[in-house]
Amino acid sequence: MRLKHGRPDLAAYARFFDLAPAAPSAPVTVSWAGVTTLLIEDGSSAVMTDGFFSRPNHFRVATRPLAPSDTRVSAALRRLGVEQLDVVTPLHTHYDHALDSAEVARRTGALLLGGRSTENLGRGYGLNRVEVAAPGVPVSAGSFDITLIEGAHCPPDRFPGAITEPVTPPARASAYRCGEAWSTLVRHRPTGRSLLAVGSAGFVPGALAGYTADVVYLGVGGLGLHPERYAVDYWTATVRTVGARHVVLFHWDDFFRPLDKPLRALPFAADDLDVSMRILSRLAGEDGIALHLPTLWQPADPWR
Repeated sequence: MRLKHGRPDLAAYARFFDLAPAAPSAPVTVSWAGVTTLLIEDGSSAVMTDGFFSRPNHFRVATRPLAPSDTRVSAALRRLGVEQLDVVTPLHTHYDHALDSAEVARRTGALLLGGRSTENLGRGYGLNRVEVAAPGVPVSAGSFDITLIEGAHCPPDRFPGAITEPVTPPARASAYRCGEAWSTLVRHRPTGRSLLAVGSAGFVPGALAGYTADVVYLGVGGLGLHPERYAVDYWTATVRTVGARHVVLFHWDDFFRPLDKPLRALPFAADDLDVSMRILSRLAGEDGIALHLPTLWQPADPWR
């Protein structure tokens, strides 16, 4: 098979970067910080998914043990205005999601929430505030309820399986096995606003039945390499099932590139965002759903 060279041109999708900056009166805001890192806050409580900021390059990932970058984690938290968090919750435990999760939890005093694999990352880091969530059971975090629902990683999974013993950085990328892949439902109790974060373009048929969410942040990493039927099934199992009216696509950015450089899409060798955008924009149009791409660092109100 002949490989497709280069990468998608994000300029072709400029019209999708249309999430308006949140107004000062917005009761809840969402800030995106690359891959599937979200900061969800209401001025008194704050929840973060993943918290991956180190973004080591290809060479480092392939040849060296990985550890959080103090400089990059500090810069990202400062850019987001984060000093304290109620919860940090990885959407799964591959390094490009969870490498920095325990460090961010340590710095911010947050509870590290996830499955057994997340627990082993926290224990390896020496954290005391670690909780293993029961699937489908809400966990209160300030003004928010967080419910972890069984999900799946987009095939293929390079490092499948659970993390069964504590991981102490520096550690190889292969130590960060996928673990439990979650669809994470965050509900703001005072307003009833809800957001579902799906970190990988995989799904468990029927797992989200009975759940609702106003907004879905939908992971698309690797989706463009699959047949169209798979993308339709993924959309149906997530967006259509929970009845969302707004969908924000994430996990399309090249996570080997630091956040102080302009974002670019993953190369065609790893994904094909052009294919994903063609299929998902058609599905969104058919369903009357607004489709968006997020703007780095910008506090947004995706419920507007």
